[in-house]
Amino acid sequence: MSLKKKLLPIGTEFFDKLRKNNCYYVDKTRLITELLNSNADVTLFTRPRRFGKTLAMTTLKCFFEIGTDPSLFEGLAISRERELCERHMGKYPVVFVSLKDVDAANFTRAREQMGSVIARATERLDFLARSEKLTDEDKDSFRALRHYSMSEQAMTDGLWTLCRLLEKHYGRKTVLLIDEYDVPLQKAFYAGYYDEMVQLIRNMFAQALKTNDSLERAVLTGCLRISKESIFTGMNNLQVFTVADSAFSGCFGFTDAEVRDLMDYYGLTGSYESAKEWYDGYRFGEEEIYCPWDMVNYIYDLQFNPVDTPRNFWANSSSNDAVREFVRRMDAGSARRELQVLADGGTVKKRIHQELTYREMYATVENLWSLLYMTGYLTSAGRPDEEGIPLTIPNREIRAIFADQIMELFREETRNDGESLKELCGAFAAGDAAGVEKAFGGYLRRAISIRDTSVRKARKESFYHGILMGLLAYKADWIVTSNRESGDGYSDILVEAEDGSLGIVIEVKYAEDSNLESAAQAALAQIETRHYDEVFADEGIENVLKYGIACYKKRCRVAIGDG
Repeated sequence: MSLKKKLLPIGTEFFDKLRKNNCYYVDKTRLITELLNSNADVTLFTRPRRFGKTLAMTTLKCFFEIGTDPSLFEGLAISRERELCERHMGKYPVVFVSLKDVDAANFTRAREQMGSVIARATERLDFLARSEKLTDEDKDSFRALRHYSMSEQAMTDGLWTLCRLLEKHYGRKTVLLIDEYDVPLQKAFYAGYYDEMVQLIRNMFAQALKTNDSLERAVLTGCLRISKESIFTGMNNLQVFTVADSAFSGCFGFTDAEVRDLMDYYGLTGSYESAKEWYDGYRFGEEEIYCPWDMVNYIYDLQFNPVDTPRNFWANSSSNDAVREFVRRMDAGSARRELQVLADGGTVKKRIHQELTYREMYATVENLWSLLYMTGYLTSAGRPDEEGIPLTIPNREIRAIFADQIMELFREETRNDGESLKELCGAFAAGDAAGVEKAFGGYLRRAISIRDTSVRKARKESFYHGILMGLLAYKADWIVTSNRESGDGYSDILVEAEDGSLGIVIEVKYAEDSNLESAAQAALAQIETRHYDEVFADEGIENVLKYGIACYKKRCRVAIGDG
């Protein structure tokens, strides 16, 4: 009888819960060792979303906090650092806050949410209200923080106040952990109250991080370093570790060795190559990293269906506004060529500015390159030099995000090109293969394609298939269907006029060897041998046209079959 496997930590961001519930844990506790061996009073880690920032912060909380359960760390890397554990494990009061839920349509509501963050932090510190080491005035200050509608001054001083009171109670300086510090700024930027939120965050951090004598050390996480808003001004002992830095590079996300161990543990090594193709490719410092959110969800799927194909987990956890805006800016000339290079799996060298404000991020295309790099949509493909960092799309999952946005832009552009669409559809209806080839080829030359040369032929064909579907949808009186059962298989595209006067069968092939004529004829032959036109005969449609269309990069060949 096989032993029961550990649970997958789906959505579990709390280290103690993960360990107590017998969940599989990829040991990242060397983060603690590296942190303790650094000199910084304040440390900021910036990583893309879903790379384990919150889990890392709750791990730090469990390690440092007075009253911690040492058994949580048994067998982990940090437990072998005996001197560090003796000096620091369970030795400090800890204030832990997460700002990821400060998300409101206006500043008044956002300010209330910020107040609730402070108030919730007091719930686990209720003993301060009864502490014999605090004065009545101290206790009044503490009680003031327990109301979500606390005063502006109480909120600004809130984190500093908690650190001060905890030091008085325990006689030990406090560890302050602030998770997702930049989320309120991001939400404020999009909602139009950015200046007010910047001022609030600046005032809070000035008290908590710059003039706080009760602070042992502070750790913050976020996606970006917002340095030009004076949020971190005056912090002489601040260290920032971004995706470009080698230090702490393996402390967020999964390394290749960790993924191999994970998949071996669950008996899924046969899916390793698929996982690597879809979820690997991020480069933090010199380390190749997988997205942990994707890997855990993919393995969860595989447990129920071992032949499941990978799917896009990371993209569905965000709006992907940065990619959308980036694609819209790539409208002509060299910019569009650079996007095509990325789409083809190549690299583009750019100078990266890591200290942008939200006001600056969308101001120029150059700033957008930096934003995409810092948020994980692009990654480093090698060492930087005086010309910049070579950037590339990390993996299949992110490539799909770009593909979706590129196709959406393509559809918008084609909807505004009614005359060309009319010519294309007219050529299809008239049996004019040369006219179809000319019109479709024109669209291919203008389109930015996501063909992904590393994938199998069928996936390359899906790109051209998708473009054709979008173009043919122009005709309001045509019913256009995809992969519909017909004859002895599933035809690529079927078009039926609403009045029953016309049926069109289209089979699309990718000419892997660039022999367009041969591929077009093979597409026609498939229509005939599998009788894709039978569906129209069953519906009494006599006028049926059959097209075999072959594509290679930005070229096409169109062949028409006999009636």
